[in-house]
Amino acid sequence: MITIRQIGNLKNTERFFSNAQKFAVQDILKRYADKGVYALSLATPKDTGMTASSWTYSIFVSRGRYAIYWINTHEENGISPAILIQYGHGTRGGTYVPGIDYINPAMRPILEGIAEDIWKEVSKL
Repeated sequence: MITIRQIGNLKNTERFFSNAQKFAVQDILKRYADKGVYALSLATPKDTGMTASSWTYSIFVSRGRYAIYWINTHEENGISPAILIQYGHGTRGGTYVPGIDYINPAMRPILEGIAEDIWKEVSKL
């Protein structure tokens, strides 16, 4: 026969879960979402400036999962110039305009900052 005996209480476990509810994850994400918009606006190549000034974001929270979506709302004929700039595109004349990788370098420090600050927040427990 196996017997399990528990001595003590669940005070530490209860404190952990109580503190976990107080995480400032959304505050951190909001701060970095704003920084991301600023970084993307600065990094976006400018012709008219419409694409650079059209960055925004959305933060989604669902069942303990968080996501930031950076969005460029500028469209021309149903196509996003931000994507054409990033990845390149063909022209009507048959030539190819190569892309300029401006999104990844701009977002790298933002994403690293999010990871660092979230880790600090979680490590407080």
